[in-house]
Amino acid sequence: MEQEKKKHQKRPMIVLTGPTAVGKTKLSIALAKTVNGEILSADSMQVYRHMDIGSAKITTEEMQGIPHHMIDILDPREPFNVVVFKQRCEECLEDIYERGHIPIVAGGTGFYIQALLRDIDFTENEENTEYRTYLESLAKEKGSGYLHDLLAKTDPDSAEVIHSNNIKRTIRALEFYHLTGEPISKHNDKEKQKGSAYQSCYFVLNDERDRLYQRIEQRVDEMMAQGLAEEVKSLKEMGCTRDMVSMQGLGYKELLAWLEGEYTLEEAVALIKLNTRHFAKRQLTWFRREQDVIWVNKNDFGYDEERMLTFMIDKLVQKKILSI
Repeated sequence: MEQEKKKHQKRPMIVLTGPTAVGKTKLSIALAKTVNGEILSADSMQVYRHMDIGSAKITTEEMQGIPHHMIDILDPREPFNVVVFKQRCEECLEDIYERGHIPIVAGGTGFYIQALLRDIDFTENEENTEYRTYLESLAKEKGSGYLHDLLAKTDPDSAEVIHSNNIKRTIRALEFYHLTGEPISKHNDKEKQKGSAYQSCYFVLNDERDRLYQRIEQRVDEMMAQGLAEEVKSLKEMGCTRDMVSMQGLGYKELLAWLEGEYTLEEAVALIKLNTRHFAKRQLTWFRREQDVIWVNKNDFGYDEERMLTFMIDKLVQKKILSI
């Protein structure tokens, strides 16, 4: 009987997310040390090798011996999407649970986190190659803004959360509507109602907007000083182009445009800062719509990491993810 009960118990999972540059990496290490955890990166750029500076990739020293997964697993010329993320994560999870450790999903890609946490299936609808090709040609002919306007007419909720420059996701949403007659936002809302597939605790680290934007500005300046422009030049020499998924990342697309003569370097850096601020705003919009989120507002804790950690541990005990 006890064995049967154990079989149907949900397995533990901790999520630590938040907007870019808020300080998730440092706190995730402290949390992993406290709960005997391993970290699963939910970052769409850190999966790529050779993309270290622009993705703010954690270094071996910063890991402090904590196992990290989903980092440096793909070549920049390989595609990456939510289906690949979910499949690769689930492979890692089996090993983490086998070792008796708790997975900590840390990163800022809310869409990926949701897919994993709620076990959402994005593979059930077949692709319509003909319609997709038509949409791709429309994007080339009339630009990403035109496609995004089409999406706003059929699925305004999706248009609000999908950036107008994100052609891939815009096409996917239009294609879903074409195939099913249902907005993908409505489908995703239904999927979200499933609740978590895990015994989970979902933390969102946040900061006051002015401080967050200041950190973003500072981080971009540091990345440039560390050699981000040289990193992008090297990727271009490897054959990476702007239509690749990897090169859609913040910092990479703007500097590729600079290398191709679209902007001066000063303009490209200003654009990285602007786009990163907009991205942080969209991330927060996403997290506010999620269910059962526990906000960890840094200013409420006087920016004291120990106090934040104590608060999180108390919540994990309440949710029966940790026992005293």
